[in-house]
Amino acid sequence: MFNKILVTGGTGLVGTALNSIVDSYSPTEFIFAGSKDCDLTRFDETVDYVRACNPDAMIQLAALHGSISYGSRYPATLLRDNVMMDLNLLEAARINGVKKIALTLSTGMYPEDAPIPLKEEYIHEGYPHDSSYGYAFAKRLIDPSIRAYRAQYGLSAIGLITNGIFGENADFRHQSSVMLPALIRRFYENKDNDTKITIWGDGSPVREYTYAKDIARAFMWCLDNYDSEQILNIGSTEEHSVAEVACMIAEIMGVDPDRKEFDTTKPVAISRKSSDNSKFMNLSNFKYTPFREGLENSIKYFMESYGDPTKIKLD
Repeated sequence: MFNKILVTGGTGLVGTALNSIVDSYSPTEFIFAGSKDCDLTRFDETVDYVRACNPDAMIQLAALHGSISYGSRYPATLLRDNVMMDLNLLEAARINGVKKIALTLSTGMYPEDAPIPLKEEYIHEGYPHDSSYGYAFAKRLIDPSIRAYRAQYGLSAIGLITNGIFGENADFRHQSSVMLPALIRRFYENKDNDTKITIWGDGSPVREYTYAKDIARAFMWCLDNYDSEQILNIGSTEEHSVAEVACMIAEIMGVDPDRKEFDTTKPVAISRKSSDNSKFMNLSNFKYTPFREGLENSIKYFMESYGDPTKIKLD
């Protein structure tokens, strides 16, 4: 157990999920840092901020990401900003004598043609999907970065691979939201009219989904119990197609699921990205929240908080 943990990206989806369960980790002190507290793309500012916080451990959750459209339009921004944030924090941890740092990777970094299920050793064996290559290569770089900082400096750095994270504090903004929160918003804002609810693609891509509080708990377990250069898939392996998720959202909101329509002229993401989390499960015997339960919690929060900018991000 650590005395003080600095959580960067602390105001995001997983950061706020962790913040909601910190009592489970008492007496550890947590600092939840958002972009207003420190610009992690600025090296000197990052080093100074970590020094001022003086943590003995760090969880790096901060990332720039977004929808397929966002990834296609801003690949350089996604590559540049994510690489700078991760490398700046690794160096800041080293300079300031932080004992341990956990960094976040994503299943979106795996090669497009990798065998299913996705195993950690496949990470560098091919090119990622074109729709997210900037973000994907930034996340891949964490793997050699961890190995290098462990080898040269003895820094206890670990890399944890997440998949389709969802939860109460998701990003619902049109420009940057990913599929699931975008669908929740679209169904809610159109539930009282008779218009069709359009979904990009054909609805066939299958994705795994992990409740944000489960990711938070997995990070804490790894921070306390895992110390290796081997990156780990830590997400749930429960998976559903886009069409299935849309039908569940409609059902929970009381919307006729037949109102959905698929725009097949829009890009279709990679068909399936199922991951193999057996390395993590063999170590932890972790228990995940069922997808339907997490989805109901997320939709309930969204509907109760809609219109309150202090609770959900819409613009």
